[in-house]
Amino acid sequence: MTRVRLFSHSDCENHVPGLGHPESPERVHRVLKALKTLSPEQIEPVSDIDLPPEEDILGALKWIHDLDYLERVRTACDGAPTHIDTPDCMVSPGSWSSLVAGPGLMLRASLDQASGKLKRSFIAARPPSHHAERNRARGYCFFNGVALAAEVLTRASGGPVLIVDIDAHHGNGTQQHFWERADVGYVSVHEYPAFPGSGSADEIGEGPGKGLTRNVPLAAGGDDSIVVTALENALEEIGSRIQPVAVVVSAGFAGHDADPVSGLKMTPDGFRRMTRAIIQASDAWAEGRILSVLEGGYDLDALAASAKAHVEVLAGASTVN
Repeated sequence: MTRVRLFSHSDCENHVPGLGHPESPERVHRVLKALKTLSPEQIEPVSDIDLPPEEDILGALKWIHDLDYLERVRTACDGAPTHIDTPDCMVSPGSWSSLVAGPGLMLRASLDQASGKLKRSFIAARPPSHHAERNRARGYCFFNGVALAAEVLTRASGGPVLIVDIDAHHGNGTQQHFWERADVGYVSVHEYPAFPGSGSADEIGEGPGKGLTRNVPLAAGGDDSIVVTALENALEEIGSRIQPVAVVVSAGFAGHDADPVSGLKMTPDGFRRMTRAIIQASDAWAEGRILSVLEGGYDLDALAASAKAHVEVLAGASTVN
């Protein structure tokens, strides 16, 4: 059994993008409620930790986003409800604390992992991360905390990091940040064509990063077997090439059959099998080190069940084949 440290913070609930918006505070409520049913041997809750000072979080986010973009988001959160860049990225007073808390949790978790204080963690934060680009909010995402976690881990360790994106939608922002990097690999298995329109198989990186981005686009209707097999093959290809010292997971669960924003047909058992594949890759090259971050998933029952299945396997529970 490998105990998973759960990072959460009540500030992640302060972002209210509007009535009927699928990215609601209830998402984190339901995930945390499901994870509370796990045993103390499986999960170690770290709720409402002392986040790093805001200036430290923003200082780290400058590795990922330009200063003018950070200031533009902060200013937008100070006024009446409005959107940033795209209509689905709504903010209002209260949003700023959530937007900073998520990356703060990821900064704290990645620093703890880099220092050897933990082996596996799951960060139950919102809003999600992987669509946020250097100067643009997209797909409910404002700040790319996943990219920040990978940046911290590779800078602290001096070794390469592998990002594994299992969300049904391609992580355009994460891919963009590491597109020309030799020290961070990126694997994504996702529905295509679908939002955000990127993630075709010929997107493989450029310059020093050429060949370290592996996109596996799948047609709508892909089930557990199709998605898991695709992930296993991609992990073997990129993992063996980069041999990471740590694995960061964009753990999105919008691929569940019940989710309203995806055409994939996955079940919680499928997410168990995907998690097992990630663990096998991590065991092979990274001594089992995994930092996992909540991304999408908008049917609340499906999200809760899938997140629980993911964390159970991270903690060593057997998978269902």
